[in-house]
Amino acid sequence: MCVESDGCEIEGCSSSDEVRTLSGSMSPGLKSNPDLHPCKPGHKFRAALLRCRSPTAAAVILSFGNILNYLDRYTVVGVLLDIQRHYDVSDSGMGLLQTVFICSFMVAAPIFGYLGDRFNRKVILSCGIFFWSIVTLLSSFISKEYYWLFVLSRGLVGIGESSYSSISPTIIGDLFTNNSRTMMLSVFYLAIPLGSGLGYILGSSAKVAAGDWHWSLRVSPLLGITAGTLILLFVPEPKRGSADQMGGRIKHRTSWLCDMKALAKNRSYVFSSLASSAVSFATGAFGMWIPVYLARAQVVQKTAEPCTKEICSSTDSLIFGAITCVTGLLGVVIGAATTRLCRQKTERADPLVCAVSMLGSAIFICLIFVVAKKSIEGAYVCIFIGETLLFLNWAITADILMFVVIPTRRATAVAFQSFTSHLLGDAGSPYLIGLISDGLQQRYATSALWQFLSLGYALMLCPFIIVLGGMFFLATALFFLDDREKAEKQLSQLTRPPSSVKV
Repeated sequence: MCVESDGCEIEGCSSSDEVRTLSGSMSPGLKSNPDLHPCKPGHKFRAALLRCRSPTAAAVILSFGNILNYLDRYTVVGVLLDIQRHYDVSDSGMGLLQTVFICSFMVAAPIFGYLGDRFNRKVILSCGIFFWSIVTLLSSFISKEYYWLFVLSRGLVGIGESSYSSISPTIIGDLFTNNSRTMMLSVFYLAIPLGSGLGYILGSSAKVAAGDWHWSLRVSPLLGITAGTLILLFVPEPKRGSADQMGGRIKHRTSWLCDMKALAKNRSYVFSSLASSAVSFATGAFGMWIPVYLARAQVVQKTAEPCTKEICSSTDSLIFGAITCVTGLLGVVIGAATTRLCRQKTERADPLVCAVSMLGSAIFICLIFVVAKKSIEGAYVCIFIGETLLFLNWAITADILMFVVIPTRRATAVAFQSFTSHLLGDAGSPYLIGLISDGLQQRYATSALWQFLSLGYALMLCPFIIVLGGMFFLATALFFLDDREKAEKQLSQLTRPPSSVKV
């Protein structure tokens, strides 16, 4: 029998010996007492919420929110040719659209990291979702004379989305531990490729169904508001470190300056963050330009005509989106399973699996630009394998951070890793690729063939960056065990009584 804090009896509760409170903690169950009075309707509603606030349900809701996070981001990319035609801008101008989004995202991330380590995380998450959903909806009504305003709106969306990416993994980290945490983080980070792929599909499908690309920006806001409401109602706010050994008894909190100094000295954290930057560089450039590149390839092969209509063909965006969804699923599942298996052989399994997958991905991504001129099907095969290997390390990288960073500074660590990966990665890669492509096109007579080749030459920068990321993961493997041991010792010190903590 369950009992509310004011002494009323709740009907229909579990008969287990423990009751989950609103904060996520467990308290002993109370036996029936004749002095207890029946619950009011409001109490029954709260009791129903408590029963739904399981860690697994929270992880599912947070993963759903992460899907919407990336779906909203790549809906615009799914209708990129239509936006380019509508606003009449160049390749570099379109690259600027994504670059402004990422720049605002990375600047806001450290701020939300600081807030996430000190204030109610689920409230921050919900406010962020509501904000970006409303801005996305309003941006669909911007006329063609105000492209700068459309770019600005994407920057505001980036601020809202940075709150989610910085904070939500830390809640999962405080609800699970060890292999369970690896699995749940795998599900959470599966949302990156899955949401990205669905963004392409939603953008293209909504455009075709409505006959107007603006409608592609009017569906995801409704889903975002739903996700924000679910987070407020059903996601608990666990104590920081509650899932870690001794984490629930943390008595002390370090200052923000101390946190930053510790992270800068954490070699595994620094090198894995640099490796994440390489992944972000490649995925940002690919997500923006590969559908355009394949569309130009088909024009060169004379299997398609250049877009001169109001509504451009969505075939390449749909196929690329579907491939991204499938490869994301395969990559995250294979990555989690491979890491669990390799941990039985070596304790350095996490960074080593990431390094091998990165180096393998670079090979197949190089092959895309070799075969695309003659075979679109061959290019899709190379994209499939290359993306699977590239997505394999998403969840593992987050798990590395959880191992080497203590719970009270994880939101800050996630935020600054996000800041670094975007600053050195996809903040500049879409614009840089577009700039290189424009520069190459201006050197020679403009033709369909040269438009295709110039973009391909620009995208060839990505495999070299991916190889560099693999090297950073190998460097992470060298220091991983030492940094994990240091984190365990620091956590032990923070759980001691004040008189025994060294200043």
